[in-house]
Amino acid sequence: MYIKMSKATKRKYVTKEIEDLSIPTELQSIVQIVKSCGNNLHEVINPAGIQYLVSMPVKFRKNIWIKRGDFVLVEPIPEGDKVKAEIVKILTREHKKWYRVQNCWPQEFDEISNSKQRTIKEDSDNEEDDLFINKNRLLQNKIDNTSNTSSEESDSC
Repeated sequence: MYIKMSKATKRKYVTKEIEDLSIPTELQSIVQIVKSCGNNLHEVINPAGIQYLVSMPVKFRKNIWIKRGDFVLVEPIPEGDKVKAEIVKILTREHKKWYRVQNCWPQEFDEISNSKQRTIKEDSDNEEDDLFINKNRLLQNKIDNTSNTSSEESDSC
């Protein structure tokens, strides 16, 4: 029997499912999102350092967003050639804490984050880092108002 649910009801069930603090099964593994590849595919890296593609199931689409650096729980797809696994759960800070207490959290991910924090701390000692450059904005060329030829040349582009 098929029951039609509203968007709000679906979202409620999906968010409730994410709050579940169950321990991963033997088939499931914790991976980190490296980048989004479009079409609900994400490139991930596992604790061994192997990168592969995973898919986001329909129930998470348009309800939950993930970004680079987030951790997810995946389950392998046996028939997958390019896409090796499917996302089962998006992990939150509470999951990370709980998994560390339960000794389920991969230590390789902690070592990576610790080395990044050390690098950031060492880089922050440099005075050049005090100047922030926003790479999302284009630098505007300064136009010399004294000559009309230079402004005409810049307008032709």
